[in-house]
Amino acid sequence: MEPAAFGVCRLAVVPVRSDHRDTAEQRSQLLFGDHYEVLSVTPDRKWGHIKIYADQCEGWLDVKQHHAISKEYFDQINQTDYKITTEIASPVLYKKSPLTIVMGSIVPISNSELFKIEEQFAFNGESKGLGQKRDVDFLKSIAKKYLSSPYQWGGKSPFGIDDSGFVQMVYKITGYSLQRETRHQAIQGKKIKSMEEAKPGDLAFFSEKDGVVTHVGMILDDEKIIHSFGQVRVDTITEEGILNPETKIYTHLLHSIRRIIS
Repeated sequence: MEPAAFGVCRLAVVPVRSDHRDTAEQRSQLLFGDHYEVLSVTPDRKWGHIKIYADQCEGWLDVKQHHAISKEYFDQINQTDYKITTEIASPVLYKKSPLTIVMGSIVPISNSELFKIEEQFAFNGESKGLGQKRDVDFLKSIAKKYLSSPYQWGGKSPFGIDDSGFVQMVYKITGYSLQRETRHQAIQGKKIKSMEEAKPGDLAFFSEKDGVVTHVGMILDDEKIIHSFGQVRVDTITEEGILNPETKIYTHLLHSIRRIIS
Protein backbone atom coordinates (compact mmCIF):
# COMPACT_ATOMS: atom_id res chain seq x y z
CA MET A 1 0.00 0.00 0.00
CA GLU A 2 1.34 3.42 -1.02
CA PRO A 3 0.09 6.99 -0.48
CA ALA A 4 -2.04 8.16 -3.43
CA ALA A 5 -2.98 4.51 -4.03
CA PHE A 6 -6.53 3.27 -4.45
CA GLY A 7 -8.46 0.27 -3.22
CA VAL A 8 -11.77 -1.55 -3.24
CA CYS A 9 -13.15 -3.81 -0.53
CA ARG A 10 -13.16 -7.46 -1.56
CA LEU A 11 -14.23 -8.89 1.80
CA ALA A 12 -17.75 -8.93 3.24
CA VAL A 13 -17.25 -6.41 6.07
CA VAL A 14 -14.03 -4.64 7.08
CA PRO A 15 -13.55 -2.25 10.04
CA VAL A 16 -12.29 1.29 9.48
CA ARG A 17 -10.73 2.47 12.74
CA SER A 18 -10.05 5.82 14.38
CA ASP A 19 -6.35 5.01 14.83
CA HIS A 20 -3.75 2.60 13.45
CA ARG A 21 -4.19 -0.23 15.93
CA ASP A 22 -6.61 -3.15 16.27
CA THR A 23 -7.93 -1.90 19.61
CA ALA A 24 -8.94 1.54 18.28
CA GLU A 25 -12.65 2.29 18.02
CA GLN A 26 -14.44 1.41 14.82
CA ARG A 27 -15.39 4.62 13.01
CA SER A 28 -17.11 2.93 10.09
CA GLN A 29 -16.95 -0.13 7.87
CA LEU A 30 -16.20 -1.05 4.29
CA LEU A 31 -18.71 -3.41 2.71
CA PHE A 32 -17.92 -5.45 -0.37
CA GLY A 33 -17.52 -3.06 -3.32
CA ASP A 34 -16.83 0.12 -1.34
CA HIS A 35 -13.84 1.91 -2.87
CA TYR A 36 -11.42 4.32 -1.28
CA GLU A 37 -8.28 6.42 -1.63
CA VAL A 38 -5.14 5.82 0.46
CA LEU A 39 -4.01 9.11 2.00
CA SER A 40 -0.96 7.87 3.96
CA VAL A 41 0.63 4.78 5.49
CA THR A 42 2.31 4.16 8.83
CA PRO A 43 6.13 3.84 8.90
CA ASP A 44 5.84 0.09 9.54
CA ARG A 45 3.49 -0.13 6.51
CA LYS A 46 0.91 -2.09 8.48
CA TRP A 47 -1.90 0.49 8.36
CA GLY A 48 -3.25 2.85 5.73
CA HIS A 49 -5.16 6.07 6.35
CA ILE A 50 -8.02 5.97 3.84
CA LYS A 51 -10.90 8.12 2.61
CA ILE A 52 -14.05 6.23 1.59
CA TYR A 53 -15.28 7.64 -1.73
CA ALA A 54 -19.04 7.40 -1.11
CA ASP A 55 -19.21 9.57 2.03
CA GLN A 56 -15.63 10.93 2.41
CA CYS A 57 -15.34 9.26 5.83
CA GLU A 58 -11.69 8.82 6.87
CA GLY A 59 -10.10 6.17 9.06
CA TRP A 60 -7.44 3.49 9.31
CA LEU A 61 -7.43 0.19 7.40
CA ASP A 62 -5.31 -2.87 8.14
CA VAL A 63 -3.04 -3.34 5.11
CA LYS A 64 -3.79 -7.08 5.15
CA GLN A 65 -7.38 -6.17 4.21
CA HIS A 66 -6.42 -3.73 1.44
CA HIS A 67 -7.20 -4.70 -2.16
CA ALA A 68 -5.30 -2.43 -4.55
CA ILE A 69 -6.80 -1.15 -7.81
CA SER A 70 -5.51 1.20 -10.48
CA LYS A 71 -6.47 4.86 -10.72
CA GLU A 72 -8.20 3.97 -14.00
CA TYR A 73 -10.35 1.31 -12.32
CA PHE A 74 -11.08 3.69 -9.40
CA ASP A 75 -12.35 6.33 -11.85
CA GLN A 76 -14.34 3.68 -13.72
CA ILE A 77 -16.13 2.73 -10.48
CA ASN A 78 -17.04 6.39 -9.93
CA GLN A 79 -18.63 6.63 -13.37
CA THR A 80 -20.43 3.27 -13.56
CA ASP A 81 -23.92 2.55 -12.24
CA TYR A 82 -23.19 -0.72 -10.48
CA LYS A 83 -25.73 -2.88 -8.67
CA ILE A 84 -26.32 -2.66 -4.91
CA THR A 85 -27.58 -5.74 -3.10
CA THR A 86 -31.00 -5.77 -1.41
CA GLU A 87 -30.91 -9.14 0.39
CA ILE A 88 -29.68 -9.46 3.99
CA ALA A 89 -27.00 -11.89 2.80
CA SER A 90 -26.09 -13.09 -0.69
CA PRO A 91 -23.68 -15.79 -1.90
CA VAL A 92 -21.21 -14.76 -4.59
CA LEU A 93 -18.31 -16.34 -6.40
CA TYR A 94 -15.22 -14.16 -6.40
CA LYS A 95 -12.24 -15.52 -8.32
CA LYS A 96 -13.95 -18.92 -8.17
CA SER A 97 -14.12 -18.87 -4.34
CA PRO A 98 -17.45 -18.65 -2.44
CA LEU A 99 -18.11 -15.55 -0.35
CA THR A 100 -21.19 -14.28 1.47
CA ILE A 101 -21.80 -10.53 1.24
CA VAL A 102 -24.33 -8.40 3.12
CA MET A 103 -27.13 -6.05 2.13
CA GLY A 104 -25.85 -2.76 0.75
CA SER A 105 -22.79 -4.29 -0.92
CA ILE A 106 -21.86 -3.01 -4.36
CA VAL A 107 -21.30 -5.67 -6.98
CA PRO A 108 -19.31 -4.96 -10.17
CA ILE A 109 -22.16 -5.64 -12.57
CA SER A 110 -23.35 -3.00 -15.01
CA ASN A 111 -25.78 -2.73 -17.90
CA SER A 112 -23.22 -0.71 -19.87
CA GLU A 113 -22.05 -2.47 -23.03
CA LEU A 114 -18.72 -0.66 -22.69
CA PHE A 115 -18.12 -2.01 -19.20
CA LYS A 116 -15.20 -4.42 -18.93
CA ILE A 117 -14.79 -6.20 -15.62
CA GLU A 118 -11.25 -6.72 -14.35
CA GLU A 119 -12.12 -9.52 -11.93
CA GLN A 120 -13.85 -12.89 -12.07
CA PHE A 121 -17.18 -12.39 -10.35
CA ALA A 122 -20.56 -14.16 -10.31
CA PHE A 123 -23.71 -12.96 -8.54
CA ASN A 124 -27.34 -14.02 -8.95
CA GLY A 125 -28.98 -12.36 -5.94
CA GLU A 126 -31.46 -9.50 -5.66
CA SER A 127 -30.13 -6.03 -6.44
CA LYS A 128 -30.98 -2.67 -7.99
CA GLY A 129 -29.04 0.03 -9.80
CA LEU A 130 -26.95 2.02 -7.33
CA GLY A 131 -27.99 5.32 -8.89
CA GLN A 132 -31.66 4.37 -9.35
CA LYS A 133 -33.82 6.43 -6.98
CA ARG A 134 -36.81 4.62 -5.50
CA ASP A 135 -39.84 5.87 -3.54
CA VAL A 136 -40.64 6.04 0.17
CA ASP A 137 -42.44 2.68 0.16
CA PHE A 138 -39.24 1.03 -1.07
CA LEU A 139 -37.26 2.99 1.55
CA LYS A 140 -39.52 1.66 4.33
CA SER A 141 -39.31 -1.91 3.05
CA ILE A 142 -35.50 -1.79 3.11
CA ALA A 143 -35.49 -0.26 6.60
CA LYS A 144 -37.67 -3.07 7.95
CA LYS A 145 -35.23 -5.69 6.61
CA TYR A 146 -32.77 -4.45 9.26
CA LEU A 147 -35.20 -5.05 12.15
CA SER A 148 -33.49 -6.77 15.12
CA SER A 149 -30.01 -6.09 13.72
CA PRO A 150 -27.80 -5.56 16.80
CA TYR A 151 -26.42 -2.10 17.54
CA GLN A 152 -22.69 -1.86 16.83
CA TRP A 153 -20.68 1.36 17.02
CA GLY A 154 -19.46 2.19 13.51
CA GLY A 155 -21.38 -0.72 11.98
CA LYS A 156 -23.06 -0.69 8.56
CA SER A 157 -24.23 -4.30 8.14
CA PRO A 158 -27.40 -6.22 9.11
CA PHE A 159 -25.24 -8.10 11.62
CA GLY A 160 -24.15 -4.95 13.45
CA ILE A 161 -25.13 -1.35 12.71
CA ASP A 162 -25.29 2.00 14.50
CA ASP A 163 -28.00 4.65 14.19
CA SER A 164 -26.32 6.86 11.57
CA GLY A 165 -25.06 3.82 9.66
CA PHE A 166 -28.60 2.45 9.58
CA VAL A 167 -30.22 5.50 7.98
CA GLN A 168 -27.20 5.97 5.68
CA MET A 169 -27.46 2.41 4.33
CA VAL A 170 -31.26 2.49 3.97
CA TYR A 171 -31.04 5.68 1.93
CA LYS A 172 -28.02 4.47 -0.06
CA ILE A 173 -29.87 1.33 -1.16
CA THR A 174 -32.84 3.53 -2.11
CA GLY A 175 -30.58 5.74 -4.26
CA TYR A 176 -29.78 8.72 -2.00
CA SER A 177 -26.51 9.77 -0.36
CA LEU A 178 -26.17 10.61 3.33
CA GLN A 179 -23.07 11.52 5.28
CA ARG A 180 -21.69 9.01 7.80
CA GLU A 181 -22.01 10.93 11.08
CA THR A 182 -25.27 12.01 12.71
CA ARG A 183 -24.13 15.62 13.15
CA HIS A 184 -23.51 15.92 9.41
CA GLN A 185 -26.76 14.17 8.45
CA ALA A 186 -28.62 16.68 10.66
CA ILE A 187 -27.94 19.49 8.15
CA GLN A 188 -28.81 17.54 4.99
CA GLY A 189 -32.11 17.86 3.18
CA LYS A 190 -34.95 20.22 4.11
CA LYS A 191 -35.89 21.15 7.67
CA ILE A 192 -39.45 20.23 8.73
CA LYS A 193 -41.04 22.52 11.30
CA SER A 194 -42.93 20.00 13.45
CA MET A 195 -44.12 16.43 13.87
CA GLU A 196 -47.47 17.47 12.41
CA GLU A 197 -45.76 18.15 9.07
CA ALA A 198 -43.54 15.05 9.17
CA LYS A 199 -44.00 12.26 6.62
CA PRO A 200 -42.83 8.64 6.45
CA GLY A 201 -39.19 8.55 5.37
CA ASP A 202 -38.24 11.80 7.12
CA LEU A 203 -35.24 11.65 9.43
CA ALA A 204 -35.73 12.59 13.08
CA PHE A 205 -32.73 13.78 15.09
CA PHE A 206 -32.38 13.69 18.85
CA SER A 207 -30.16 15.50 21.32
CA GLU A 208 -29.04 15.58 24.90
CA LYS A 209 -30.20 18.43 27.16
CA ASP A 210 -27.26 20.51 25.90
CA GLY A 211 -28.74 20.45 22.38
CA VAL A 212 -25.94 18.39 20.79
CA VAL A 213 -27.36 15.93 18.23
CA THR A 214 -26.50 12.36 19.23
CA HIS A 215 -29.08 10.06 17.60
CA VAL A 216 -31.11 9.63 14.40
CA GLY A 217 -33.97 7.46 13.21
CA MET A 218 -36.46 7.29 10.34
CA ILE A 219 -40.13 8.15 10.73
CA LEU A 220 -42.68 5.51 9.71
CA ASP A 221 -46.47 5.69 9.57
CA ASP A 222 -48.75 6.17 12.61
CA GLU A 223 -46.27 8.07 14.83
CA LYS A 224 -43.70 5.28 14.68
CA ILE A 225 -39.95 5.52 14.24
CA ILE A 226 -37.41 2.87 13.26
CA HIS A 227 -33.91 3.33 14.69
CA SER A 228 -30.87 1.46 15.99
CA PHE A 229 -30.91 1.53 19.78
CA GLY A 230 -29.66 -1.72 21.29
CA GLN A 231 -31.04 -3.20 18.10
CA VAL A 232 -32.95 -1.90 15.11
CA ARG A 233 -36.42 -1.47 16.55
CA VAL A 234 -39.70 0.40 16.12
CA ASP A 235 -40.82 2.81 18.84
CA THR A 236 -43.32 5.66 19.19
CA ILE A 237 -42.33 9.22 18.31
CA THR A 238 -44.02 12.37 19.63
CA GLU A 239 -43.19 16.08 19.67
CA GLU A 240 -41.20 15.34 22.84
CA GLY A 241 -39.10 12.48 21.52
CA ILE A 242 -38.93 8.67 21.35
CA LEU A 243 -41.27 6.82 23.70
CA ASN A 244 -40.54 3.19 24.49
CA PRO A 245 -44.02 1.58 24.27
CA GLU A 246 -43.06 -1.12 26.79
CA THR A 247 -41.52 0.99 29.54
CA LYS A 248 -43.47 4.21 28.77
CA ILE A 249 -40.18 6.09 29.17
CA TYR A 250 -38.80 8.68 26.77
CA THR A 251 -35.36 7.50 25.66
CA HIS A 252 -34.44 10.41 23.35
CA LEU A 253 -35.38 14.12 23.14
CA LEU A 254 -36.49 15.37 19.71
CA HIS A 255 -34.15 17.96 18.20
CA SER A 256 -35.21 18.35 14.56
CA ILE A 257 -36.70 16.67 11.50
CA ARG A 258 -35.20 16.66 7.98
CA ARG A 259 -36.69 15.57 4.64
CA ILE A 260 -34.35 13.90 2.14
CA ILE A 261 -36.90 12.65 -0.42
CA SER A 262 -39.08 15.56 -1.56
